[in-house]
Amino acid sequence: MQSVNVPSHDVSTADTGYSYRAALTVLTTLFFIWGSLTSLNDVLIPYVQHVFKIKLAASMLIQTAFFSAYFIFSIPAAKIIDWIGYKRAILVGLMTMVVACLAFYPAAKLPSFPFFLAALIILATGITVLQVAANPYVAVLGPARTASSRLNLSQAFNSFGTTIFPWIGAHLILRTTTSAITQSASQEGDAVVKLYVYFFAIVLLLMAVAIAFFKLPKMEAAEHHIGVKLEDSVWKHPNLIFGAIGIFVYVGGEVAIGSSIANYLALDNIGHLISPATIPDAAARYHAALGLAARYISLYWMGAMIGRFIGSALLQKIKPGKLLAISAICAGLLVTVSVLTTGHVAMWTILTVGLFNSIMFPCIFTMGIAELGPLTGDASGIMNMAIVGGAVIPWLVGQAGDLINHHYYPAMIQGETSWGQGIQYALIIAALCYLYILFFAVSGSKPNSERSAKA
Repeated sequence: MQSVNVPSHDVSTADTGYSYRAALTVLTTLFFIWGSLTSLNDVLIPYVQHVFKIKLAASMLIQTAFFSAYFIFSIPAAKIIDWIGYKRAILVGLMTMVVACLAFYPAAKLPSFPFFLAALIILATGITVLQVAANPYVAVLGPARTASSRLNLSQAFNSFGTTIFPWIGAHLILRTTTSAITQSASQEGDAVVKLYVYFFAIVLLLMAVAIAFFKLPKMEAAEHHIGVKLEDSVWKHPNLIFGAIGIFVYVGGEVAIGSSIANYLALDNIGHLISPATIPDAAARYHAALGLAARYISLYWMGAMIGRFIGSALLQKIKPGKLLAISAICAGLLVTVSVLTTGHVAMWTILTVGLFNSIMFPCIFTMGIAELGPLTGDASGIMNMAIVGGAVIPWLVGQAGDLINHHYYPAMIQGETSWGQGIQYALIIAALCYLYILFFAVSGSKPNSERSAKA
């Protein structure tokens, strides 16, 4: 095929005269669905600790398996977009997710931890394809100056899903404190099947059928077709490289906190959720408290949802870099305070971090792909590849927590899990993540046009 040179340029659809509200509504629904499914991982972590009698670090393999798929499949997902376009790529992602939800049936019925991990990898693969296609699609559906605001609004509905479904999952799978101790693994497994197989598999299938018949606008200026030679390269844009690292640490820090909330708030000196007078045995009390503690995961993600609706308005008036810097400072301080305190101060400061996490992904993403033009799809693949931070950093936090417990609280390790303060101290890793995000907001996010102007 003959090659032609295509210059890189900014993508803007502000003057096309086409109303993109319907397309944005459809895409925002996808954000809600994958947010709902991703947030259920936080509930599966205490579930697998109970069913398979594993410790904190091993249970974090739930997140490791899930987010590793982003690293492996983001670049192939970008190539899929090049081959078949954004709409068909979205359909491929949805059908992959349907297959994954059906795979939860044998995982829960056997039950089998490897099957759980396999189902989560397949699920994350489908979500990866959706992310690589939908994030840049939303970013270019309108004026470039409001790209962060639009993506932030769509991410708000993603957070709406992450707010609702941890509570639903905790209620159905972990149950209440009075029934948590007596509930069998088979009963918990039935709840997993109801959520993934009978609910989400059907919803995703219906969504795929609806999108197949929906006319999404083509985004030719943001597409790189096979055989077309470009004068530019993604590696010539430092804002993309720094942005990918920013996505890595942001997702890692956010997921590490969300994954730790149930184990963290179930501690006697943090959540005070169950009195020792009610359940004298420490192990039984901790397990019973997990069901209550897991419901607070919804508050963490609710903060992100509220922050994104607020942020969508603020980003109309405030530059993304400035708002991102303020959010990174606040999030880092809140995590540090939580690590250094106990009781409700530690509890509510860690939950409030979600509010300041809210605008980080859309701001980092849109600043990272700025001025990429036809390379937007490939850049999106690299940015989404960095979501693997959600696999690495939670695992590091879990490992650090187990090591601290083993060294300082050996009496608190009872086989199936641990309830020492290790998870609290290990969360300082998240504060370091926000420190890097501050650097990106202030310096690393500058596109080539700004860098060359100052040179």
